[in-house]
Amino acid sequence: MSSEAEILFERRGAAGLVTLNRPKALNAVTHHMVRELARQLDAWAQDEAITRVVVTAAGDRAFSAGGDLRQVTAGGMQGPHEQALQFWRDEYRLNAQIKRFRKPYIALIDGIVMGGGVGVSVHGSHRVAGDRFLFAMPEVGIGFFPDVGATYFLPRLPGEIGAYCALTGERLKTADGVGTGVASHHVPSKQFPELIDGLCGTISVDAILGAFSAPAGDGPLLARRSVIDRIFAGDRVETILERLDNEAGSESADSQWARSTAVTMRTKSPTSLRIALAQMRRGRGWTFEECMQAEYRIVSRIIREPDFHEGVRAVIVDKDNNPKWRPATLAEVGDATVAAHFALLGADELVLP
Repeated sequence: MSSEAEILFERRGAAGLVTLNRPKALNAVTHHMVRELARQLDAWAQDEAITRVVVTAAGDRAFSAGGDLRQVTAGGMQGPHEQALQFWRDEYRLNAQIKRFRKPYIALIDGIVMGGGVGVSVHGSHRVAGDRFLFAMPEVGIGFFPDVGATYFLPRLPGEIGAYCALTGERLKTADGVGTGVASHHVPSKQFPELIDGLCGTISVDAILGAFSAPAGDGPLLARRSVIDRIFAGDRVETILERLDNEAGSESADSQWARSTAVTMRTKSPTSLRIALAQMRRGRGWTFEECMQAEYRIVSRIIREPDFHEGVRAVIVDKDNNPKWRPATLAEVGDATVAAHFALLGADELVLP
């Protein structure tokens, strides 16, 4: 494919090599990229000469900063919802395809990885964090919700760290990425070219990664796990905020962290906060497939609601970072509203291959 293509595919030795190739757009995932990657994975799954897939990204800033929401929401509130939903149908099917892929799937993540970029990496068998690794699921800040399988993988992080990440959009650097299990290995960034060469040979993936891996150290998030587990337990966002306020008013070592965390949460969409916490609680007991189907139910509703379009406007389009949420308070978002986002879709349910 030409160097201008959004996603590049190459057979190199025993590996199928994928390169996300939109560095100026922080490798944001487009619908075309989703379809092309799904098609290529199908082909490589059947190709006995390909024993592993390696996914990397162009540029030095981002693996992928998310899905291309400018493209998806171009029609606005009155836009073609069916066209937008087709993007998410295909994206969620790709997430499931990666999760089920029977050959090693190694994502080399050196830079920002958020949203849709997480979806094409975290479900793989191996997730390698470079020194510039920076993970987040910041969707509640744009009136959306943690998707691309976050309903499954976030509740399975240690303790309440998944709920904390979902409700705050907290960014995890390399040490916490490895420590929480978001990443499976750490390899210094300068060794990535040599690592790719090794992964394209015939030595086992685990042996190669074992040879290149280096200690990631201790991260600040895991060091605070006990207070996170205490504060972010439970099923009510208001309770979490009350605990944060109490901690902020104390003389504990975590008081400043609690204060800034509460301020951060209060800038997010109240509807999104409630949905995200419900995902974290429900997803713990669901299979991966059930989580993906639930996410499709949520997205089918949320893209027709004002907060998502207002959030994209405020954060991505106009960049004034001053969204006007509707409803504006948690008290105005009832349990029935949250439950309605998880309701079955009948004939429109997501069908996974």
